[in-house]
Amino acid sequence: QLQASGGGLVQAGGSLRLSCAASGLAISTYNMGWFRQAPGKEREFVARIHKSGGSTYYGDSVEGRFIISRDNAKNTVYLQMDNLAPEDTAIYYCAADAAPVTSGYYRPSRYQYWGQGTQVTVSS
Repeated sequence: QLQASGGGLVQAGGSLRLSCAASGLAISTYNMGWFRQAPGKEREFVARIHKSGGSTYYGDSVEGRFIISRDNAKNTVYLQMDNLAPEDTAIYYCAADAAPVTSGYYRPSRYQYWGQGTQVTVSS
């Protein structure tokens, strides 16, 4: 129901834009998030956007470099990633959260629906 795309190989300092397209699920009723997972590491919170688009949250490691946005008319969420570094290398997942509260928004367990992930590799 969530299809992430836009990953690839990029050099350090470069940019990528990830997309998460939903089918069979109206994202306008969900708060949406991006997480990432590197080999041997736990899934890490990257960003979250309120269903209205009015509030955004970012992980400390991406604050100031990544921007999350959404287009409810296109049923799609985006993650613009700039000034990428090798430590950003991971599989990136989008996720949907129906809960109306923001507490624990950084926990993967808060999200009910997950996409399949898209690989981002940043070379030094």
